[in-house]
Amino acid sequence: MKTCLVVDDSKVIRKVARHILETLDFSVAEAGDGKEALVYCEATPPDVVLLDWNMPVMSGMEFLRALGEAELSRRPKVVFCTTENGIGHIRAAIEAGADEYVMKPFDRETLYSKLQIVGLA
Repeated sequence: MKTCLVVDDSKVIRKVARHILETLDFSVAEAGDGKEALVYCEATPPDVVLLDWNMPVMSGMEFLRALGEAELSRRPKVVFCTTENGIGHIRAAIEAGADEYVMKPFDRETLYSKLQIVGLA
């Protein structure tokens, strides 16, 4: 079964994302900030990380940079999931190592299409 780590400081967003991902046959784990997510990825790298931009403790961008420097057995795909929709934000995310980008709010079809793009659907 494919695995996804949903990283968002909003419990509601994590719950919605979990529900969608489980209907797509993913095993889902959750983290409330980038630091928690990094610890999880170092222990058990998921197939994909659904990553929020704005979070306390460690932001999505800080997590992405740290993930790039981490010694992992395999690097997960990263789909940024955020309300930040400026072309500058999208470019910065991709340059920092994100594989794809999805806008909040998202639905099952949108998330599925992004997972197809990164080769996980």
